[in-house]
Amino acid sequence: MALTVKAPRGTADVLPENAHKWRYIEDEARGVAVLYGFSEVRFPTFEHTELFERGVGGTTDVVQKEMYTFLDKGGRSVTLRPEGTASTVRLVIEHALFGGPMPLRLYYIGSCFRYEKPQAGRLREFCQFGAEVFGAPLPAADAEVIAMVDMLFSRLGISQHVRLEINSIGCRGCRGQYLALLREYFNERAGGLCRTCLERLERNPLRLLDCKEEGCRTVNAGAPLPAEHLCGECAAHFDGVKERLNALGIAYTVNGRIVRGLDYYTKTVFEFISDAIGAQSAVCAGGRYDGLTEELGGPALTGLGFAMGLERVLLLMEKTGAPFPEPPRCDVYLATVGEAASKRAQAIAGSLRKAGLCAQCDITGRSLKAQMKYADKLGARYTVVLGDDELAAGRASLKRMDTGESVTVGLGSLADEIKRMG
Repeated sequence: MALTVKAPRGTADVLPENAHKWRYIEDEARGVAVLYGFSEVRFPTFEHTELFERGVGGTTDVVQKEMYTFLDKGGRSVTLRPEGTASTVRLVIEHALFGGPMPLRLYYIGSCFRYEKPQAGRLREFCQFGAEVFGAPLPAADAEVIAMVDMLFSRLGISQHVRLEINSIGCRGCRGQYLALLREYFNERAGGLCRTCLERLERNPLRLLDCKEEGCRTVNAGAPLPAEHLCGECAAHFDGVKERLNALGIAYTVNGRIVRGLDYYTKTVFEFISDAIGAQSAVCAGGRYDGLTEELGGPALTGLGFAMGLERVLLLMEKTGAPFPEPPRCDVYLATVGEAASKRAQAIAGSLRKAGLCAQCDITGRSLKAQMKYADKLGARYTVVLGDDELAAGRASLKRMDTGESVTVGLGSLADEIKRMG
């Protein structure tokens, strides 16, 4: 049987010409997280399946249709992580992080896995930047998390291409009565619903509000909305979030049909939307999930956060022409003639690297002409040619490739001269 040398469908390789873009986005995300007082956590790629069944919700599409679940060799059911919040909550409970100073602010960057139909901005393995805050019940915390996303988009140069939409879906206390009202509304109009919405009607009626099927959109146009049926505390909380966003100068639209697809959400939910990247328009989404720590066996602890798809951020940046830094370049290439020069060049390259410069020398036995062509392909900023004469004199010509300027410099002073010339 022939070996299939091809990445699995729904996955993607990051090639050298794009790796610096990923690193830039990740570095900016980490930088903003640190400015807001967040600490990084890392957790396993797979977890016990029960964590997601209980945390994400057994009635969600994620759990019912999209998870990569299998039995390990010990017969235990494990699942590749479909999202990061449940894993973060598990980590907080297992290591009793709730015993430290509050609020607790954590962030992560890592792969998630969902079995979905691949398309632009949606892969089966995708990377998320996520942040979670525990022990902060006030509307100020919701606004702070949203402001963190807003700052990151501004730093990446895409803030003008996204818009913030917010909603409140209430707490578990006021939601029960609302869901009964919602089921009644849709049951009376079931003939106009798609098959998926008919399946969701009893187990997760909130999801009917954001169905994109034309017939369902017509039906749900008159449906009662969550924010119209909030209890007094939830209504006051949502008003507080809006007041804080106004005070921060963050523009938003209230979209009564944002409900999110995961069962743990309560009160505030939000999405950052872009029209520039096609069907997968949600670049970042999140909200509050008070009660999730208790659901997973921990103490009563409020929580909220967001997840941002980095593939979508990268796609948006490329589509809108947002600036990326230049990829790393070779600072100096040491071309050599002869074995003695080759050995010395390798030692010099080592000293240049210790000085913080990217240095390369020939390790393939190329001719001098071929080495210089290779240095040009690398885009090396400087070149040095070493032969017997240069070794004997202890000096060589340092050439700046963009201007052609050359200076003679001692072999032990190359790093200082390169930094001086810039």
